[in-house]
Amino acid sequence: MAECHPVGFQWVVEARYRGAKVFHIDPRFTRTSALADRYVPIRVGSDIVLLGALINHVLENELDFREYVLAYTNASMIVSEEYRDTEDLDGLFSGFDPETRTYDPATWSYEGAPEEAAAGERAEQMDHGREHADMGGPDQYGAGGASANPRPMKDPTLRHPRCVYQILRRHFARYTPELVAELCGISPEDFAELAETVTTNSGRERTTMWVYSVGWTQHTVGAQYIRAASILQLLLGNIGRPGGGILALRGHASIQGSTDIPTLFNILPGYLPMPHAHQHETLDDYLARAGGDTGFWGRKRSYMVSLLKAWWGDAATEDNDFRFDHLPRLTGDHGHYSTVMGQIDGTVKGYFVVGENPAVGSAGGRAQRLGLANLEWLVVRDLTLVETATFWKDGPELETGEMRTEDIGTEVFFVPAASHVEKDGTFTNTQRLLQWREKALDPPGDCRSDLWFFYHLGKLLKERITSGEIDRPLRELTWDYPEEGVHGDPSASAVLREIGGVGPDGRALSDYTELKPDGSTQCGCWIYCGVYADEVNQAARRRPGREQSPEAPEWGWAWPANRRILYNRASADPEGRPWSERKAYIYWDEKKGEWTGPDVPDFEKTKPPGYRPPEGALAEAALSGTDPFIMQADGKGWLYAPAGLVDGPLPAHYEPFESPVRNPLYAQQDNPARRIYPRPESPYNPVGAPRFPYVLTTYRLTEHHTAGGMSRPLAYLAELQPELFCEVSPTLAAELGLANGDWATIVTSRTAIEARVLVTERVRPLRIQGRTVHQIGLPYHWGWGSGGLVTGDIANDLMPLALDPNVYIQESKATTCDVRPGRRPRGRDLLALIEEYRHG
Repeated sequence: MAECHPVGFQWVVEARYRGAKVFHIDPRFTRTSALADRYVPIRVGSDIVLLGALINHVLENELDFREYVLAYTNASMIVSEEYRDTEDLDGLFSGFDPETRTYDPATWSYEGAPEEAAAGERAEQMDHGREHADMGGPDQYGAGGASANPRPMKDPTLRHPRCVYQILRRHFARYTPELVAELCGISPEDFAELAETVTTNSGRERTTMWVYSVGWTQHTVGAQYIRAASILQLLLGNIGRPGGGILALRGHASIQGSTDIPTLFNILPGYLPMPHAHQHETLDDYLARAGGDTGFWGRKRSYMVSLLKAWWGDAATEDNDFRFDHLPRLTGDHGHYSTVMGQIDGTVKGYFVVGENPAVGSAGGRAQRLGLANLEWLVVRDLTLVETATFWKDGPELETGEMRTEDIGTEVFFVPAASHVEKDGTFTNTQRLLQWREKALDPPGDCRSDLWFFYHLGKLLKERITSGEIDRPLRELTWDYPEEGVHGDPSASAVLREIGGVGPDGRALSDYTELKPDGSTQCGCWIYCGVYADEVNQAARRRPGREQSPEAPEWGWAWPANRRILYNRASADPEGRPWSERKAYIYWDEKKGEWTGPDVPDFEKTKPPGYRPPEGALAEAALSGTDPFIMQADGKGWLYAPAGLVDGPLPAHYEPFESPVRNPLYAQQDNPARRIYPRPESPYNPVGAPRFPYVLTTYRLTEHHTAGGMSRPLAYLAELQPELFCEVSPTLAAELGLANGDWATIVTSRTAIEARVLVTERVRPLRIQGRTVHQIGLPYHWGWGSGGLVTGDIANDLMPLALDPNVYIQESKATTCDVRPGRRPRGRDLLALIEEYRHG
């Protein structure tokens, strides 16, 4: 965190000064480690073993926060007798089809689900398990996740063998301190200290927080890493309470915003699911499958209709389904890596690249560049001529002879972009906080903001459309914003106001609960509804901290409804009283008849703790006064996911797709539902192959930014980190004859790159399964171009195309490699070396 998120890390340091105990778990000793109370080295790709052992420690010693667990989680709910666990099927869950490598999640449901399911639930759980796995992962369900029976059979004693609590106990029983030592390389003593600290700092009086970034997500089981942490935090009562939770650190400003207002293929603004071509013919079809009808996700018709009205205005009416037919449809996986395969195969003809640099920044760089070379046209918008824009004239495949400039037919359009200081708008940061920034100066020359580019591109397209039916969606699209300045920039504040929502009187809305299903409201993103409340840009507020409470409600605006902690109803006990004075936050004021505290309650303000829903209640009315997880169909935190994940209802340890060791837990070596692309453009390292004996991981440096396009051209940063380097331990350096500052060649089945050697004790050999396993660390900021003052080989060229099946993120944090002293071969000699490694 100190390395990649130094501004946020100041508060970790502040917390430590005030008595918090900080553990840093990482394969490398970093700046964070230096400022932590305890550094715990770990083998990359083994975190579920560690988290699972912590869960087992809590369950076996009955250290869970029992009152919280019984009231606020699904621990007591009874699972179908058809369910089989990885413990029964040697690493598989029930419902797996080995031919398609997908799960049908029908057997994961609660007992009685066929008879008691809510609208649309059985259709999803029973009939469309495989379609679910092919449609873009669980995001198809929207923010609320998959629907599940909101009132299943329960056992409040937690003794029923099929209740979630007992299933957890059996599932995690083999995750022991001994297994942690065997697979993670963490000593029993270090594990005991971590377990003791986590459990003693959780409960009524204290809370523990977990913080993660791409070290947890860039794995074939990345989503399950986060699930494992969620299970632990729910068991300990650390969700919805101050000082608790799980904080996902975003890599740079507005990564959170780019999923809220998505750049992803399978969701719409506010995490509404993208409709599917074969399932969602009408708006009613769509809504029946887009999550549950209970909880606040039960208002999904209001969210969706308001979005359609924002986009198609007066043309969207109840008679024409509010122009739901105008939305594009999913037909399968349209993610980044499938798109690259489509480029290579010739089915994807054109490509927009906006602020990205896949030629350097994406896994399997050779495949990325082969795809770019097979396009008809490519548009690159960036601050500099990044490698994605120039691959055709200076890419590494020209040196090896795999490409020739004269054979590449891709027409490249480079459109210079304005930087963040040259445009108005918002960032949405890690903690869901929207912060407005004013333009400091005009962009130079032809540089323009992304808002300018897409707005004027839209105007040009609308000028060229016909009166035919095929052009109706574009013709009816609302596209009228005030223009400002000499270049006609669309007003960013007007765009934000539209996103924030407008009522039937034309006034800005204050809260997403004001959105209506009848078309009388418009809102470009329901979770941002209220960002322009009272006709004030709430994101632009900067009232000093000394003039307001510690929650700083007037410093920016946090979605939803400017609340700082999600699910904060859980900060009070079932009767609405604070769990303790020390951790008091949101509580029920009996005299006022409302929830109160320093934050905006994440609950209906006047719903008393004693409220019980009537039969047949929908939306939030179906949740009782003791159901704090208001976006879930049942109002509970899910220790076990009866639907919504494509690779299992519980986390299980699988080895990285390329691993030097076997999985001792199960016969199933790696995630059975992983997404891979077995193609000659990017072959895989065989598991356990002796020619690839070392573990390789990648990471960021403070001095450089992502693929380097913004930092390598800057003299000060280039001087601070001038060359790509590989971190190796003194032991490995001695074994291989590597000298500090000399060159090393790192090899996988994809390619070989060269890097300067950094011999350091920051990466330690670990004892795994009775043998020494060495880990190699590589930063990924270098490339051949981007106007960089410093250049170097591309770390991502080494990485495999293996993805998490839920969210389609690549496994860039754990693979295997070989290391050789000296510089890599050039030209055809490089290809000969790789062929030698591919065939052993």
